[in-house]
Amino acid sequence: MVEDNEDFRFYIKDNLKPYYDVLEAGDGKAGWQKALSGHPDLIVSDISMPEMNGIDLCRKIRDDRRTASIPVILLTALTGEEQQLTGLETGASDYMTKPFNVEILLSRVRNLLNQQENIRKTYQKQVQVVASEPEAAPVEDDFVRRALAYVELNLSDPDLSVEGLSREMFMSRAALYKKLFTLTGQTPAEFIRQIRLQRAKQLLGRGATTVAEVAYQVGFNNPKNFAKIFKETYGELPSSYLKNRTSE
Repeated sequence: MVEDNEDFRFYIKDNLKPYYDVLEAGDGKAGWQKALSGHPDLIVSDISMPEMNGIDLCRKIRDDRRTASIPVILLTALTGEEQQLTGLETGASDYMTKPFNVEILLSRVRNLLNQQENIRKTYQKQVQVVASEPEAAPVEDDFVRRALAYVELNLSDPDLSVEGLSREMFMSRAALYKKLFTLTGQTPAEFIRQIRLQRAKQLLGRGATTVAEVAYQVGFNNPKNFAKIFKETYGELPSSYLKNRTSE
């Protein structure tokens, strides 16, 4: 919640906090910093504020790949259509004119978060497809595409880590966790492991190599540990999976 009027900010926060964890900032500049550090699921921001107004804040959020997917609801006391169009043209997801019924705000927040959840489920399905067959279906979200590309480029490296992925995405570990989980339903560590395992399954399905060689190719430096995790995930040992595929 980004609002310079302390009383109004408290009022909105008081109505939101029974349902959501609420971060707050008193101006656009502080709001931008909170967006980077907290990576919220949604931002509600006033337009007329010191330091950085809501229009500029929304534009900054949309122009930065670390925050571009966060929905923004803009609030204003101005009623002109030009003001509304300016807000929407900067990428705001919704627009509300003060005064307003707080129940309507809650309804719009719920709707936007539900939309985000549907998007997350869609991307999660796409990630599973791309991880198993890299050329089968492109991932539409640039963030997920870049994360996949980095993991696949470094797949054989046993030292591939969440820290490395965070650096590649120019995000803190906490922000990466939040955004990747929102889009894919997976933590960064789960995301990396899923791609390793699905690529291993793909290689084994081709029947062109040994289990140990596949383990090393996807970044496991211990074939026994790889076999254990593979069985936990797919219900059979990689040797059985390889044997079944080569006999087909």
